[in-house]
Amino acid sequence: MKVLTIILFLMLVPCFCLSQMKTGTFSDLEKLKKEDSKPVIIHIYTDWCSVCKIEKYNLSKDKELIKKINEDFYFINFEAEKTKERINFLGQEFNYLPNGNSGIHELTLALSKNKNQPVYPLWIFLDKNQNLVYYHEGEFKPEKVKEKLVEISAL
Repeated sequence: MKVLTIILFLMLVPCFCLSQMKTGTFSDLEKLKKEDSKPVIIHIYTDWCSVCKIEKYNLSKDKELIKKINEDFYFINFEAEKTKERINFLGQEFNYLPNGNSGIHELTLALSKNKNQPVYPLWIFLDKNQNLVYYHEGEFKPEKVKEKLVEISAL
């Protein structure tokens, strides 16, 4: 029985590992860009956003999309209201702005077109030189993300 359990476990482990999106941080990005210049996807979300949760679930099911992102892009998943560390990005320093029991990171406000109340989820696509090539507020369906990735890869 113990052997059977181990065999089943070993068979299922690859299923969970294959569809994992590789995520990085802004500090990782600076190091990685020196080694291999790739376009960047910044996905800004909050833990209370139901659309963000639905989107995450739908994206995690699309293995082709995950493979494309992992191979051809740097992906940063950024929690707008819980990330509290100081971030250096594009030569500027950004900090967390507390507001009572909550707050928001300055980087979210800097990247958002709506400075007073950012819309979540927020997708920012940068080319290899970290120039903005696409901006998307709200849910982004996997099919549309794939189309945009193909367009950006062709740049």
